[in-house]
Amino acid sequence: MSKLAAFGGTAAVPKDRRRVQWPLVEEEDRKAVLDALDGARLVSDTDGVNPVSLLEENWARRFGFGHCVAVSNGTAALGLALAALGIGPGDEVIVPALSFIATGLAPLHQMAVPVFADIDPVTFNIDPDDVERRITDRTKAIVPVHLHGAPADMDRITAMARKHGLAVVEDAAQAPGATHRGRPVGGIGDAGAFSLQVSKNIPTCGEGGLLVTHRGDLAEAIRKGRQFGEVIESGRDRDYVSYGLGWNYKMNALQAAFTDRQLDRFDTYESARQRNITAFLGRLAELPGLQVPTAPADTTHVWHILRFRFDAAAFGLDGVGAQALRSAMRRVLRAEGVPMSQYQLMPLPDQKVFVDRVGFGSGYPWAVTGAPGTVEGEGYPVTRAVIADSLTIQKRHLHPGAGELLGMYADAFEKVWANRDVVAALAKAAA
Repeated sequence: MSKLAAFGGTAAVPKDRRRVQWPLVEEEDRKAVLDALDGARLVSDTDGVNPVSLLEENWARRFGFGHCVAVSNGTAALGLALAALGIGPGDEVIVPALSFIATGLAPLHQMAVPVFADIDPVTFNIDPDDVERRITDRTKAIVPVHLHGAPADMDRITAMARKHGLAVVEDAAQAPGATHRGRPVGGIGDAGAFSLQVSKNIPTCGEGGLLVTHRGDLAEAIRKGRQFGEVIESGRDRDYVSYGLGWNYKMNALQAAFTDRQLDRFDTYESARQRNITAFLGRLAELPGLQVPTAPADTTHVWHILRFRFDAAAFGLDGVGAQALRSAMRRVLRAEGVPMSQYQLMPLPDQKVFVDRVGFGSGYPWAVTGAPGTVEGEGYPVTRAVIADSLTIQKRHLHPGAGELLGMYADAFEKVWANRDVVAALAKAAA
């Protein structure tokens, strides 16, 4: 049995193999950006075809969406979708308690109240049963997040939305290419928001976002909203008239040109990722006390983030808290060269912006409804359990050539499990 690196042994992953580039920047990406820079159409409001409109067209065609609107980032995409759907002051929007902060802030930006629902313990997505319990007369929308690339239960969510007359905006920031019962995520609800931030499965060279919908009226409202409420049409002179509330949420040509080339290679990258990650998770699934991420039935999971849960009891540590085992695992696996990290340190409702009802001052938008703010530490038992007992792997596995590295990661996990007595002692000492 090999000695753990944390205690003087040789690491399973050599230091010179740990650095992994993501995104991959190829010569065609550089050329596309330079061509856009040399072109005359650097912003999306220029007349005629430009890199932004080409990306919109290509994204819609590749994934089967009726309309695609490019915007400055994924957060802007969420807010624009809610605005276009008429979500406003005093409305309630149900969002998951586990997500990136943008999911909770998007309703707030519309002066709507985010209402948090707990998550499923396996998929980490919003729990439809808890959503149902939280619907009130003020509820106007649900924002399911396809967290880590795993599709949420869209059949139940859309059925619930139809029953109660609610809008559905999919937060697909981490899930381009994921499908639910053969349908691409983002195009199942009223609208879907994607992020192109540089860490995503399909990135741009910085920040960017996309909104998709099958509704022409919604696409038109979103296009107005991204540019000051103006109507921008090919062949029509810009009149600088704001026909409604709008923002400056445009994407520039360099971002669009870069992403368009990444989109060209997505299928090749995704095929390699599916092979690499499936083999990696298959090895880890045999380890007792370890819950590996899985794809829900009839879905395609795109594995943006890999979250692992540690079961102290199954590991032989009755009476030892989840956080103690997680801390021990983080220490020993990182020493072996596996970059385990936490993703989200608290449930969204514990964020100070929601607990303190910072909002727009004077307690707005909560003051509109008379609803109390969230109370730090209340509710959401599944979300709290997942945060307490899990760690994640991010970015490294997105590289299509990461198969060998993931094999080393699997060696490291198996080595740690072969030293379970040492890890147990470490966890007990930290308890």
